Amino acid sequence: MKKLTALFAGVLAIAAVQAQASQKIVTFEHAYRGGSIEKSIESIGGKVTRKFTVIDSLVAVFPDDVKDSSIYSLKGVTDVAEDSYLRWIEAAPASMSSIPLPSVESALNMVRTGEGWEAPVFQEIRPAVDPAEKELPWGIKRVNAAAAWDYTSGKGVKVAIIDTGMDSTHPDLAPNYKGGYNAVTPGDLPTDDHGHGTHVAGTIGAVRDLKGVAGVAPGVDLYGVKVLDKNGSGQYSWIVAGIEWAILNHIDVINMSLGGGSGTEALKQVMIKANESGVTVVCAAGNDSGPVNYPAKYPQAIAVSASDSSDRLAYFSSKGAEIAVIAPGVNVYSSYKGGGYKTMSGTSMACPHVTGLAALAVGAGANSPEAVRAALKAAATPLAGLSVTDQGAGLVDAFKLVR
Repeated sequence: MKKLTALFAGVLAIAAVQAQASQKIVTFEHAYRGGSIEKSIESIGGKVTRKFTVIDSLVAVFPDDVKDSSIYSLKGVTDVAEDSYLRWIEAAPASMSSIPLPSVESALNMVRTGEGWEAPVFQEIRPAVDPAEKELPWGIKRVNAAAAWDYTSGKGVKVAIIDTGMDSTHPDLAPNYKGGYNAVTPGDLPTDDHGHGTHVAGTIGAVRDLKGVAGVAPGVDLYGVKVLDKNGSGQYSWIVAGIEWAILNHIDVINMSLGGGSGTEALKQVMIKANESGVTVVCAAGNDSGPVNYPAKYPQAIAVSASDSSDRLAYFSSKGAEIAVIAPGVNVYSSYKGGGYKTMSGTSMACPHVTGLAALAVGAGANSPEAVRAALKAAATPLAGLSVTDQGAGLVDAFKLVR
């Protein structure tokens, strides 16, 4: 009994220590890479839990009484950031929520006079997908994706979806699925226990099989990189690790349909490294109607805002000078976990349209992130009534992109 009591006390003591620990991302000068920085961290009670390869940063857990000032005092340390656990994907508000419903009196007046039927509330009540052409959701048609397929479908282009993972057995994704990485629980498969990543993947690269849906670039190689958990939440270090994996595995295009209100030095540095390594990074602008979120805000990102089926800016879309192009993001029908399909809205849904277009640009010969960005902008047409901060260069036409 005494042994059990002692064991229980030991478990409680360990749990108490862990509860009082804080996890940090420490960035340092290159000269201190390796044992030097690790020994310094250990000297003040820290424990390294993850090392990065392509940037000079690592993740370490420190006792709660170790302040940032103590970490900064270590030789070579240039930045210390909390490895915060945040919700990185937010569903866009329902498209009807910002449109007032008519009163009973005004509705009866519409019936009596036959006027007023063009009101937005009635325009929004329509099937998300035309049953007769279900394989081509409206967004795929709007970017004119099929017009590019005789020239390139993105075959052989490697696309990583840095998200909640991917349903690799989904019939629309399995033929193109080539593997991936789990940054949340390294060593496990990047299974999608949320659904968001699978939805994004379908818009990018679902196969053409006259069933389900087809993606913008139905010939691409798809890689699921899980950096968010079943709640759509994750730590900064998970996202950095996902981008690093894509760099090390020579991915051509990254899709990040995720965003937050702030970045970190490590996230900034890995975005720079991705660009220098020839990886095109496409990011969702955000769904808060405010400034562009991170990582879309970084200059290396191709930031994407969202439009609706009437070529208006989606009312939830973030916007700003960082926006490169706009794409369909309201009532987007795509693959979903468990082999199913779902309609979703958000800049998260606009972003994969542009990622698919970026893959087509790579397939057509664009050989650098700068070349891909230039090709997308050259193939874009501004939408009437929208400002540059709403839409960047405008909506991309796939035919113009590859021809």
